[in-house]
Amino acid sequence: MLKKKKNEHIEGEEHLNGVIEEGNATAETEPTPEELIKQELSVANDRYLRLYAEFDNFRRRTAKEREEARKSEGKDLIVALLPVLDDFDRAIRSMENLTDVAAVKEGVVLIQNKLKNVLSQKGLTEMQSIGTPFDPEIHEAITNIPAPSDDLKGKVVDEMEKGYYLNDKVARFAKVIVGN
Repeated sequence: MLKKKKNEHIEGEEHLNGVIEEGNATAETEPTPEELIKQELSVANDRYLRLYAEFDNFRRRTAKEREEARKSEGKDLIVALLPVLDDFDRAIRSMENLTDVAAVKEGVVLIQNKLKNVLSQKGLTEMQSIGTPFDPEIHEAITNIPAPSDDLKGKVVDEMEKGYYLNDKVARFAKVIVGN
């Protein structure tokens, strides 16, 4: 029995040695640090290329969207002004056969009011310049004239062209005559 136990013990050691040798064999098939670094570099390079491609697609897509937005930027204003244009066409057709100037004048005033309403809905407001102190931030002085009264010195006496605000920013400077 003793021999049998010794043989089993020796066989167990041989079995363990075989496992250890197999472990060494698997250790030899493990990638070396250089191969690991090459794999990591390959993965990082792949990620970089994919990210670069995604960014390039994003850049192209946003450029295309900006271009489309620029093309259709004023579409809503144009569409809102089309009825006013139609009114002008009707007014011109009616002026060909009409002899009453008062009716034509009234029609033109109505069209002007309609145009002003459309523009005010889009954020356009008129500047009130006459009688206000001259402000070079919103006024453009055409000329200076002697003030008709002392209280109009340095103030706007007359307006040659109205100024306008678009959403509280100056869209067009008022061309004014200033009293001195």
